[in-house]
Amino acid sequence: MSGHSKWATTKHRKGAVDKARGKLFAKLIRQVEVAAREGGGDVNANATLRTMYQKARDASIPLDTIERAIKRGTGELEGVKYESVNYEGYAPAGVALIVECLTDNRNRTGSDIRSTFSRNGGSMAEPGAVSWQFERKGVVMLPKSVGEDDLMAVALDAGAEDLSDEGDEWMLTSAPGDLPGLRQALEAASITLESAEVELVPSSRVAVEEEATAKRVLKLIELLEDLDDVQNVWSNFDIPDAILETVEI
Repeated sequence: MSGHSKWATTKHRKGAVDKARGKLFAKLIRQVEVAAREGGGDVNANATLRTMYQKARDASIPLDTIERAIKRGTGELEGVKYESVNYEGYAPAGVALIVECLTDNRNRTGSDIRSTFSRNGGSMAEPGAVSWQFERKGVVMLPKSVGEDDLMAVALDAGAEDLSDEGDEWMLTSAPGDLPGLRQALEAASITLESAEVELVPSSRVAVEEEATAKRVLKLIELLEDLDDVQNVWSNFDIPDAILETVEI
């Protein structure tokens, strides 16, 4: 997975500097609203809301903005009603994609997704054609400066299922519901985290060895992620680090 995680980490770091903060804020706030509507406004009783709340705080969204989003989600304040909808498809080279959206207009969102796929060498797939290849997991990325033994001593007792070497980083995985406790245990042990997210992790990966094809795959993903209603794009590509280093994100 090293190529995939390297690209995701590079994109994340670039995004922190270059990407319009307003757009990122809007997507995170929408996630908070939906989590509160679906599971209630108590962050201690709603694990999804707790995760979204932490993501929003990590992005430096003001606390009062987050609290207003929770109230809109629970109906205490008026707001737009968003619904969750996923789209499945393929990028060039047969790379599988799942596009997670929150929308107030399915027709608009579906049209935007289909257009982006068709104009950039991809194709839409029927529901279920791709999703069986992914499993939802808690994923924690950590710098290699953290010792493996120190990491395992904390992580195993906190619900981690697996530790893998991703080249420049460690990757811990857990059940989604165990992620908040795992993160808390690592932070309590003063272990630095790069990121802690609930992700869709593929069971296998598609190797993309040609630079031109790799650029087409990444371009499609970038364009999908830029759509306002898109929250996440999950994929199963495996692009070598040497090629990733030549691609401008």
